[in-house]
Amino acid sequence: MAEGAVVVEEERADRFGEEPDPRAGELGAAVSRLRRALAGHPALLPDRDAAEDELAALDAMARAGATDVSRLRRSLLLVAGAVGSVSALAPALGDVRAAVESFGGLPGEAEAANGPVNGSADGPVNGAPGGAPDERALPRPREGA
Repeated sequence: MAEGAVVVEEERADRFGEEPDPRAGELGAAVSRLRRALAGHPALLPDRDAAEDELAALDAMARAGATDVSRLRRSLLLVAGAVGSVSALAPALGDVRAAVESFGGLPGEAEAANGPVNGSADGPVNGAPGGAPDERALPRPREGA
């Protein structure tokens, strides 16, 4: 037996008895739909091999119940870059994106995007009372642009 196969078997044994994550099932189903759509698409795509490799990786992560959000997002980005301009694949790609997003964001991502939460030790958002954006902090359009 190959060394990689032993690792997979050990991982499955550790997960035995746990409830399967329904998000992983949705991801696996979405990946399968996109793989079928990509296989049936007749046009030559320069990055088809890269898309197929990342779809295989996403499928393996879904089967293992992996929830490494950064790895899921990386694979999604690579697949989208490879097939994103093909409108026939857009619905299936959208399903994969929705499945990846169901795993949530990266730790600290919400606070980085929205600023500190009102009432937190950092104070209101952008230093304005009541959490309203401080107009001095908003970017202004360039003149003559």
